[in-house]
Amino acid sequence: MTEEKKSLNFIEQIIEEDLKNGYKKEDLKFRFPPEPNGYLHIGHASSINLNFGLGLRYNAPVNLRFDDTNPIKEEQEFVDSIKRDVEWLGFKWEKECYASDYFQQLYDWAVEMIKNGDAYVDSQTSEAIANQKGTPTEAGKASPYRNRSVEENLSLFEAMKNGETPEGKDVLRAKIDMASPNMLMRDPIMYRCVHKQHHRTKDKWKIYPMYDWAHGESDFIESISHSFCTLEFLPHRELYNWFVNKVSKPGDFQPKQREFARRNLSHTVVSKRKLAQLVEKNIVESWDDPRMPTISGLRRRGYTPTSIRKFAESIGVGKRENMIDLSHLEFCAREDLNKTAPRVMGVLDPLKIVITNYEKDEEWLEAENNPEDESAGNRQVPFSKELYIEQEDFKEEANRKFFRLKLGKEVRLKNAYIIKAESVVKDEMGNILEVHCTYDPKSKSGSGTEESQRKVKGTLHWVSIKHAVPSEVRLYDRLFSVEAPDADKEKDYLEFINPDSLQTITGYVEPSLKESKELDQFQFQRIGYFCVDKTSTPEKPVFNRTVTLRDSWAKQSN
Repeated sequence: MTEEKKSLNFIEQIIEEDLKNGYKKEDLKFRFPPEPNGYLHIGHASSINLNFGLGLRYNAPVNLRFDDTNPIKEEQEFVDSIKRDVEWLGFKWEKECYASDYFQQLYDWAVEMIKNGDAYVDSQTSEAIANQKGTPTEAGKASPYRNRSVEENLSLFEAMKNGETPEGKDVLRAKIDMASPNMLMRDPIMYRCVHKQHHRTKDKWKIYPMYDWAHGESDFIESISHSFCTLEFLPHRELYNWFVNKVSKPGDFQPKQREFARRNLSHTVVSKRKLAQLVEKNIVESWDDPRMPTISGLRRRGYTPTSIRKFAESIGVGKRENMIDLSHLEFCAREDLNKTAPRVMGVLDPLKIVITNYEKDEEWLEAENNPEDESAGNRQVPFSKELYIEQEDFKEEANRKFFRLKLGKEVRLKNAYIIKAESVVKDEMGNILEVHCTYDPKSKSGSGTEESQRKVKGTLHWVSIKHAVPSEVRLYDRLFSVEAPDADKEKDYLEFINPDSLQTITGYVEPSLKESKELDQFQFQRIGYFCVDKTSTPEKPVFNRTVTLRDSWAKQSN
């Protein structure tokens, strides 16, 4: 076995086996079929990566198909957001399709099934139908309407279609086997009456197909070769095949459904219903709140398409569900941003220092934009007598392991000079207001002097006070305080909301950031990676923390 063969995941092995057994490469065609009832989340990213990745691997087309069969929950806003997210992740679809494109064909096929004795209109209540389903160990009971005549079924079904049937009165059911060990095969519902306007077809239809009826037939219409879905649809495969067999003819190419395990992400929820609740209850600002696991939320927070694709690739596809720690996604973000994000200086918890022997008004120093990228070049950073450093970077007294600024000791200011702390000024309560320092004018970084080569153990970031740009800085953390907030069936998942998931502070950044644009990404040196928020303006810059430089959550959890 070659190295390439060993590296194939089980989905790719299925395709390779099919190619050996008669499929041609030109037969291969995939699809990504989201329902437009919410924003895509990180779980969808894995499915997107799988299907579009297979398209790239086999040079095969991939359709983007919207499973828009429920007008109660679906909106154009969600369609637009899904298209935007897939494009942002870097993928292109062959055709943009909608289940609603096939409503007429699905209806016509349903009529044929009625004529062939494979479907009937049931006038029972939903409760009665559910009660007659039976149990996994007991057969179900046939509906009293199961043997209606073809003529009566056609008449009732047409009345449903024309909107003459009240919602909830009649449904169309497939006539299969009420004793089947697979309960999904016990006369499943194909159509229900819904008198709501559809975001595309408007008021044209008063009946809408159920997922199991629409999905496989849509795959069949589009000539999809492999229909990949998550593991909960494994019991649906038998019904998928039954429906496709009913509409296909001998020799027709039939799609193949296969299942892979869902990957769960720690410290969040990915149920669209629960994500919608977070928005509706104002626990988060919106679907694209940077704490949300939605792709739009991750984008707004500063995650890159590369980091999300890398995450999806690294967790792979499998046959068993498992929990992926959020720190793995954060690692993928750090790895990519380290290569691409410009380095800048910002101070989030400022302490004023005054360089008492600095006699210039100001000067501009050269700073490297990104040591990981030679083509990134340099920028000019202003330096002056009064600077901000971080509060935690100074102590009056400290042990030998404290390598930052302390009285009587030296540190280097990044891209600037070596300074020495001489004294402090305090208020009446003993709080330090400012630190007075002296600097070595010959120690300027990059100046080539002997003093500039002098080694000191600590290097601090800073900003010039008179040039600093006050900015709103949003420090985001995990939205939930436990790994699996919806695992405890005895408690509401909302009980586990992390009260510290957002902290908003005023920070001070170097002036080069004043003209930065939405989604521009930066590494605030020694602090973390930050992204310009969509609410940011030149007058009031707003930065979202994407991730810290290191995994700080692991330390808190230990």
